[in-house]
Amino acid sequence: MEEVMNKLGQVVESVEKYNQFVLDQVKRARTDQKFGRDLLGRWNDIKAKIPTTRAPTGLPLPRLALPEIDEPGEIARFLFGEGLPGEFPFLNGAYREMYLEPVREVESFEKNGESKAKKIDKRVPQAEEPTRLFSGLMLAEDTNERFHYLTRHQRTHRLSTAFDGPTLYGIDSDADGVFGKIGEGGVAIDTVEDMVRLYDGFDLGSANFSASMTISGPAPIIMAMYIAAAKRRFGPNVIPKLRGTIQADIFKEVQAQNETIFPIEPSLRFLTDMVEFTTREMPRWYPISISGYHIGEAGSTPVQQAAYTLSNGFAYAEMFVARGIPVDQFGPRLSFFLDCGLDVEYIALARVSRRIWAVGMREVFGAGAKAQLYKLHTQTSGRSLIAAEFKNNLTRTAAELILAYMNATNSCHSNSADEPFTTPSEEWIRLAAHGQAILLEESGIFKHTMNMLSGSAGMKAVERAVEAAILDEFREIERLGGVLAAVEDRYQRSQIQNASHRYEQQINNGVRPIIGLNRYRDGSDDIPEVKLVRTPRKKQQLQVDRLAKFKKKNAEKSKRALDKLAAVVESGENCFPGLLEAVEVCSLGQITGRLQEVAGRFRPMV
Repeated sequence: MEEVMNKLGQVVESVEKYNQFVLDQVKRARTDQKFGRDLLGRWNDIKAKIPTTRAPTGLPLPRLALPEIDEPGEIARFLFGEGLPGEFPFLNGAYREMYLEPVREVESFEKNGESKAKKIDKRVPQAEEPTRLFSGLMLAEDTNERFHYLTRHQRTHRLSTAFDGPTLYGIDSDADGVFGKIGEGGVAIDTVEDMVRLYDGFDLGSANFSASMTISGPAPIIMAMYIAAAKRRFGPNVIPKLRGTIQADIFKEVQAQNETIFPIEPSLRFLTDMVEFTTREMPRWYPISISGYHIGEAGSTPVQQAAYTLSNGFAYAEMFVARGIPVDQFGPRLSFFLDCGLDVEYIALARVSRRIWAVGMREVFGAGAKAQLYKLHTQTSGRSLIAAEFKNNLTRTAAELILAYMNATNSCHSNSADEPFTTPSEEWIRLAAHGQAILLEESGIFKHTMNMLSGSAGMKAVERAVEAAILDEFREIERLGGVLAAVEDRYQRSQIQNASHRYEQQINNGVRPIIGLNRYRDGSDDIPEVKLVRTPRKKQQLQVDRLAKFKKKNAEKSKRALDKLAAVVESGENCFPGLLEAVEVCSLGQITGRLQEVAGRFRPMV
């Protein structure tokens, strides 16, 4: 395994070489007259082809904002160093247009107060909303009801699912000591029948539906359950139509979140088996969401979050190449997940990550354009939400949303203000979703013009500082022998712990202001009245009873399926087809237990 974890140093070298290439192009544009004229001609052609749109007030605006430059060297710096949205190195966005309203017939308002319709010939189809709605509570039917509540006003249904603690650890609801945890903090999923209930009423094969599942340790098993549930409702032909992502990021579990159920190498093997299958059979599915969010929530600095997420991504790319999966097949199916807090680094963190990924994938892995894209989901910072004067959390989340969309995130989830106390209630989760709608639909900040808030002198200064700091982290991980060696040395975990301690110290000594907590307190420590969302005991018992019925019904079949799965794992073959068979008749806990008999259990490293 070690010899496939050796390219991070090459990524550092490729980014540095690309930076020098940009400087060389700037110099060439200023000394080579023909090259300079060609660049200026290209620049003028780009600007001439930008459509004009109009705000509701009639104000004409370009659909793409570009810097007002006409000097060849600065044009070279922009085109090669940043790129137009949707062009290498993708600093300004993975796609040409994001969040924009479709070009349509609009009104232009004259000074005398009269208006006349002005037709614009080119029409752009309405894109799906970037808002991704997150939920998970009690039993499958309760989360399903919440999903339908959240999506009733959405053109596209982009659902993200949170699972309860037992499910995250691959434990059945009837296991000793877990009864009180059933359905708490997420939805309880034990069987394929639960998965059918979870997404009941949604067209899983529709182009307007996607499912995201926030789970990593037992991710291949849950993924198999999702496929099996889709087949039960829509038949086997639905498999290539399924759209969505599953987190499945084992590295971040070991580094930050702890929900690891198998030793690292078997975990990576099961993950790669799933990636190999889904890459071949499910062209619209993202089989891994490389997650910095949980690294950030565990206490890392923004730079550490980005550096560890990117380095984990490059390590997965090496693994998949070593398995023999072509980079241009799996590369377009990788996605990323970052949080967005209020630290200054978040002004440019995702932008810089997108550029580093594109350069590294192209130069080190030989990836084509689609595999160079750093496709990003952002969630506002849960760690920034506090109990003291919790309604201020609405403002914190709103500011974080602006930063996320400034960074051209592909999708986004906004946290609810009441999350310091409970699983969000309908009222607060509605307000969280409305925060995105106000920003994207009611305001004009992002819906008229691409690059509306990009490229300020301050943003560029942060970009340079963040990139340098990320590359320094890469160098240290490479010095330790690569990502896996650094994980085994507990490097990432120790750095996250140190940063978390420093963060709390800064709050306690007032260096880091938290409004309503250590600054501008109203003097009251009373706990606000917030309705707690808890799973009733009768629902928890219902889940246990359903599971017992499923196990009794499939007792003989489950034994044969588990024996067959164990044999496949021991043979070294891809075990994902075996999982697809097993989930039809076996529970999550039964499959996890049998795989642990074969592969072992995760033991924290000392």
